[in-house]
Amino acid sequence: MSALVDRWRSRGQFRVLDGQRIFTLDLPATGRQTAPPLLVLHGFPTSSFDFHRVVDGLTVNRRVVLFDYLGFGLSAKPDRPYRLVDQADLAVALTTELGIDRLGLLTHDIGDTVGGELLARQLEGSWDVEVTDRVLANGTVFMDLVQLSDGQRLLEALPDERLAPGVLDRAGVLAGLVGTFSPSAQVGDDELEAHWALISAGGGEQLLPRLARYIEERRRLEHRFTPPITRHPSPLVVVWGLDDPIAVPAMADRLAAARPDARVVRLAGVGHYPMVEAPDRFLAAVTGTA
Repeated sequence: MSALVDRWRSRGQFRVLDGQRIFTLDLPATGRQTAPPLLVLHGFPTSSFDFHRVVDGLTVNRRVVLFDYLGFGLSAKPDRPYRLVDQADLAVALTTELGIDRLGLLTHDIGDTVGGELLARQLEGSWDVEVTDRVLANGTVFMDLVQLSDGQRLLEALPDERLAPGVLDRAGVLAGLVGTFSPSAQVGDDELEAHWALISAGGGEQLLPRLARYIEERRRLEHRFTPPITRHPSPLVVVWGLDDPIAVPAMADRLAAARPDARVVRLAGVGHYPMVEAPDRFLAAVTGTA
């Protein structure tokens, strides 16, 4: 593991949620708490570490809770089928254990969909929390607009089973990750090494075809996941990197049209991972100081 990963791990703790060992962070507000806790949901194929350069800015006025999904980052990585709805179950288990019944959501990539499932449950009354505010960043909100990468298409085409060791290596996985960044992004080698360490921890790179089943689940259950994203009445902020080759800017435009009350911040020169590529600009957009 890299020094960056070691520092991130030292800020969190492992909890048993739904029978699985899950890496979690529960960070208190560093100043006067003026907002409810914020639940942060990360993307594929990375982890909560995506937010390591912005989380201290988020905790200025609110408690911030993050976790690595099952199969991701430092959490357990069993060889089993993976579903986004199971990741939503973990979010429910975590907030229940922490006694949180009122919260904001900050979501990115497949976290947008996990958030959509949580919002659906909240609206139908099966998740007893109040969602007070939302921030949604680059993700596959509207499947007809998605431009899957070559790597995503490859993973989706592979059988839903664990790969043999060495089939996917560091160079290939990181090339796929960097390929989602803006051409103008400057992400350091130490940061990329940390992402690889977390993806590959416990042989996680061998599970990527299993984790990539989210693409089909997203298509099949779009009627479940997307309407709550657009219709939930909580105040919405949309933060979108305009150089995203997968979740293209047209998604932000459609979301803005569906939610004319939303505050939409479009980040030029930023790709699919705004919190990684441009953390200061992302944080300013999220906190309203942009």
